[in-house]
Formats: sequence, C-alpha cells, structure tokens
Amino acid sequence: MKRTVSVFMAISLIGILVFGGCEKQEKEVKDSTKEIVVAINSETGGLDPAGMIALTYLAYSVSALDELLTFDENGEIEYRAAESYEVNEESTVWTFHLRKDAVWSDGTPVTSKDFSNTIARALKPESGSGYANYLFPIKNAEAVYNGEADIESLGVDTPDDDTLTFTLEKPCVYFLDLLRLPVYTPSCSAYALDASDGWDKSPETSVANGPFYLDEYVPEQYFVLKKNTRYWNADEIKLDKITYRFFADQQSMANAYETGEVDVATGLQSSVMELYEGKDDLYITDTIATRYIYPNLNVKPLDDVRVRKALNLAIDREELCKIVGDDTEPTVNFIARYMKDRQTGEYFVDGAKKPFEENVEEARRLLAEAGYPDGKGFPELTYHYPTLEMDSDTAQVIQEQLKKNLNIDIKLNAQELQVNYTERRAGRFDLCRMNWTADFADPYTYLSMLLSNSTYNCSGIRDVEYDRLVEQSDTETDPVKRAQLMHEAEQLAVGEKFYIIPLYTMKSCNLIRPDIRGIAQIPATGALEYRHAYIAEEN
Repeated sequence: MKRTVSVFMAISLIGILVFGGCEKQEKEVKDSTKEIVVAINSETGGLDPAGMIALTYLAYSVSALDELLTFDENGEIEYRAAESYEVNEESTVWTFHLRKDAVWSDGTPVTSKDFSNTIARALKPESGSGYANYLFPIKNAEAVYNGEADIESLGVDTPDDDTLTFTLEKPCVYFLDLLRLPVYTPSCSAYALDASDGWDKSPETSVANGPFYLDEYVPEQYFVLKKNTRYWNADEIKLDKITYRFFADQQSMANAYETGEVDVATGLQSSVMELYEGKDDLYITDTIATRYIYPNLNVKPLDDVRVRKALNLAIDREELCKIVGDDTEPTVNFIARYMKDRQTGEYFVDGAKKPFEENVEEARRLLAEAGYPDGKGFPELTYHYPTLEMDSDTAQVIQEQLKKNLNIDIKLNAQELQVNYTERRAGRFDLCRMNWTADFADPYTYLSMLLSNSTYNCSGIRDVEYDRLVEQSDTETDPVKRAQLMHEAEQLAVGEKFYIIPLYTMKSCNLIRPDIRGIAQIPATGALEYRHAYIAEEN
C-alpha cells in the first residue's frame, strides 16, 4: 500500500535467504500492521492545548485527544472524556462526570485536575494561547488572564478526580460547543507544566487520552501516532498507526500521493479535481472556512475606514476566484458561507443581506475623499501571505486589481507558514492573509475574533458597539433574536467598519486511497477525522 511497506517486503525477501524463519515471522508481523500516511502542511505551532497552536496541533488532536463531549452530524451529544453532565436552572453552573475507566496512554488515570491544568496554563499570557479568550465565560477567567485576580478565584472546581465543575460569569448559550476547543481539553498534570519546555513533542511525556498517542516526532519531517490500547473505546479503533508527513506546498502533497508515499492528501490545489475526475480517490468537501485579509488599524492609512472600505469595494472577487481555482467561491461575509443555522437548517449568512457590494467607482471616490485622489500620495503597503500556491495566486491578483482600480502599489511578501503565523500574532504587518476554519458550529467562532479582548485580535480593533452586540448575543436564548444580533454584529464589523477584507470560501480537494474507509467529516469544522478509519479487506 505504501512505498515503506514495499521497500520492507523487498528487503525481507533477501533476508529470508540469510536469516530463514525468524525473518519471515518478523515480516508477517510488520505486514499485518494497519496504517495510513497522511500529508499535511508545513509544521506550525506546538501540541500543547494551552500553548501557541496552529495546523499541526489540529491534525494531532483529532486522533490523540478526547474532549469532554462533542456533537455528531445529527447535532446529538457524543460523550467522550465525560460520561454525563448536569447544569443548574440559571445555566451558570455546569458539572461534568468523567469516565472512571479513562486513562492516559501511560496507564495513569485521567482526572479532573488534568482539565484544570490546561485551563490554568492557558490563562497565563506567556503561554501564547490564541484560544484563551474562549475561557472568559468562566467566572474570573478574564481577570486571571489580565493579572487582576488569582487563579484560586477561577470558577473551575475539581471536588474529586472524576468531577469537573464550571461556574460561569453569566449564562452562555453555546458553552457546550466551546468544550471541543483546545483550552478545554486535558493535559496530563504529571508532564504538562510549561508550554516552552518541549514536553508536548516528546513521546515520553506527550501522553494522550484519545484513540492514538504520540510515538515519534521528527521536526519538519513527520510525526507518528500509534493506537492507544488503553483507550476506553479501543475495540472500536481499527488502525494501528497514523503517520503525518509535513510538506511545504500543495503540489508536493499531490506528488507524494501519486507516487504512493502517502495515502491521504487534503486541501490540494483545484487542478487535482480535473486530474482525478471520475476516480474513487477524489473526495470533495465543503469547508466551513473564510479566507480574508487583516488590515492593521495601527498602520496609516488603514486606520481610516474610508481607505478600508475602498480596498474592499475595489476587489473583484468573481475574477479572483476564476483565477485562483474552481475550489473557491466569492464571499463578502466573515462568517463562513457553509455554516448552518441550527434552527433553520439553512446557511446562516443567507439570513441577512450581504454586508456590502463591490463598486470600483465608489472605491475611487472614497480614496479621493481620504486624501488620495487616483492613488496619489498613497503609501506602499506590504501584504504578507504564506508560500502556498493558492495564497500566492491570490496575492498577485489582489496586487493587480488594486493597482488597476485604485492606482495604489501593494508590495508582496511571501513567508513560510510558521513565520506568517508568528508575525501576524505579533501584529507586525500592514495587510496580512488570514484563514479561519470554524472551531465549533456557531457563528460566535468568527465574531469572537474581532472582539476587543480577543486573543486572536491582532489588528487593533477596539469597538464598544460591536462588543456590546456580540456580548448580548451570548446570553440571548431566543434563537431568532440571537441570530439577528449576530447578523447586526457582522454587518457593523464587515459592512460598516470594514475591519476585514473577506475574499472567498473554499471546497477542500482531497485524495484518499479507495480502500481506506471510515474517514469522517467533523460536523463543526468540515475537517477530516481518522479515529474510526480502517482499511477494507480485499475480496
């Protein structure tokens, strides 16, 4: 199935002549291993759920870590690390009862303190967690993060090893959705002490409570997950091993699939759709994601709403998508095009008018009003983006369109994915490419990123009215009224203040060996999950 297996078989054949039966027996054991190799993007971030994470963690965690609970494709609760929960009438105290048979991959029990360990560390700003603000619904969490309260005052209690209680500042209608986020997953208290000491990428200390555990990690090359035989639901796990290999670009991933080096390659360039059309390998999925640009409000003239609006109105997204690929679809929304409204079953963004419409003439008028008629005197801005094919194509089209329509010059700066991520988080950019895939099935996963206190707000947005609308939606129990508040918030941020430049949403072009079954889509994000994958037996 894979090149590594084929090479081994060749070596074994030679070895039979020398070593006889023992070598043959070893070959049979190794050949029976059920494993897949998955191609993923370049290494970014760490594996500590309380630390600075990005794509690498997301690939690791879906197979190695169990959250308290999640939701299946029908919106029903699927219990994982927890076996039950209860909530008080005010929806401010949530108590979860952990599985008593759950252990870490090293055999030690998974306890409530392992969950509070992640939370406490994530609330230390030096940990670098971009998800820390999703803990703020918990009593005193924001004050702890800001150094205004002690950790002892945090509304997280562990009365015994099997009980975890959250006391919230006020009711939070999407609290159960938050539980699938990194900062709510456990990290073993025996090893996970500091995000900077490397425990997360060392197999000796990076233990897991999910179906697989970290067996090997080679920076910038690959990491290996092996089946956790101590997992509470191990009988349902069919794979023995998953290897994730890092690739610098989409073409390299596609080539590796073609040559048999990998069995799964996700997020490939749209040209693959034509090459594999009609073949069982091709698997197209809708991603619950938005590709957009951050204008840094701390950089002039991007602090002027007229300039931000002009940039938005001057981009021809239809033309952009035709050039970038068939796997893209224009959007002027921040909330992902394919995110469903749970109440109506329709796409959420269809419940309100579009935030704005493109208009080159109006864009030119606004730029002139801001003091830059026909682009004269406009400073050269730099657009930072990752060295991925889709982002490179996008950058060139944006550069050409803004020159043609506004007569302004945009300098392009391609960066390695990790560098782009780090520089953006530090606010060192004029314009920066951003992509957000939903973390959970609620529009708040998008709207929260533009809040004044958001740890992902790296472009200097401070808007009291926007904060008020989003905060009001947090406690609104009437789904119709809540949806209206969230639509108003998006309209304010994207259609009036133009805090971002939305570009397009995407379909994910994936290649999967036809004999691999059981790969599922995570309902909340659209990403692929391999924990229940298996290799079909040949007839």
